[in-house]
Amino acid sequence: MSVMSWRRSPLADRHRALGSSLEDWNGMETAWTYTASTLADEHEAIRTKAAIMDVSGLRKVHLTGPHSHHVLQRATTRDVRKIYPGRSVYAAMLNDGGKFTDDCILYRTGPNSWMVVLGSGTGYEELTRDIVGKNAALLFDDDLQDLSLQGPLAVEYLARHVPGLRELKYFHHVQTVLFGKHVMISRTGYTGERGYEIFCRAEDAPAIWDQIVSEGREMGIIPASFTSLDWLRVESYLLFYPYDNSQMYPFADEPPGDTLWELGLDFTVSPDKVGFRGAEEHYRLKGRERFKIYGVVAETDTVLEGGDVLLHEGKPIGVVTCGMVSRLTGRSLAIARMSVEAASEGTPLEVNGKAVQCKAIAHPINFDDPQKKKRTAA
Repeated sequence: MSVMSWRRSPLADRHRALGSSLEDWNGMETAWTYTASTLADEHEAIRTKAAIMDVSGLRKVHLTGPHSHHVLQRATTRDVRKIYPGRSVYAAMLNDGGKFTDDCILYRTGPNSWMVVLGSGTGYEELTRDIVGKNAALLFDDDLQDLSLQGPLAVEYLARHVPGLRELKYFHHVQTVLFGKHVMISRTGYTGERGYEIFCRAEDAPAIWDQIVSEGREMGIIPASFTSLDWLRVESYLLFYPYDNSQMYPFADEPPGDTLWELGLDFTVSPDKVGFRGAEEHYRLKGRERFKIYGVVAETDTVLEGGDVLLHEGKPIGVVTCGMVSRLTGRSLAIARMSVEAASEGTPLEVNGKAVQCKAIAHPINFDDPQKKKRTAA
């Protein structure tokens, strides 16, 4: 376990039993990989059946009070007045320069109450800054665990135990009971599949995990490690801060930071919204992209690695940020940061990588289910 981990996992012994050494992510003991299964096994389970993952390293905060929506209006790109209790939405957070600093999901849990689930950027610090002088309170809740059951059979399994779950819409959540434990179940995830996140108390997490693993075995449901999300997110255009960002791949003589236009996340800005942090710069920077996030299909059966250089006609035009090889499709795919000119379907590329040199083409993301029909299915 990394000495950086200060957040204790109630599932640590379960993860160790599956062969994880528990590395640090976001200050949390995290099962990066298991020896009990391969990434290909875990990827295939989520695409064809289902798997249970511990993503509790995400930071969960509760925001309450009559000014809570004012805090979120300033801190995030979404018009939160349109979100009703039981609904959630994916949002971005920017700095004063209009550059991406974090992403989050906003869950409205009541008229004056929210839960915000944040990644590994500076979103929490920005919320603490925006709450000053407001009639609102912010509570970091590290007791709340996040168990993510993802895949086409997730609904079949959970519907046995939670009446009405089949009717829960995409990006909606419900307070309910699972195995006698009080939980919040959200129809969200980070895989591109129909899936559910189960938010529970730390003391209840082991029993919930054990029952899903035990009962789900006959359906082919297995535990999946944190790293399996990399394979899934490559296929489904799900970015991971800071691993796809200029914090990892900086520009010369420029501070880190990417615009939503460059990342393809401009859809997170509610139409005509102003007044959020960095709004003026965000709109000013449209059309001034220095690069584009785009996809790569490589002619190899090897996984492309972060940092592998991409060339077009012998000239460097970009860098791979994350790669995967699908046993289901036989394709070697990657997310990349590449020049605006090269980010066009069919552009011929060469990969000059740590483990592979091969030909490739530029390809739009997302690779899997571009219409998002699986995750949104009724």
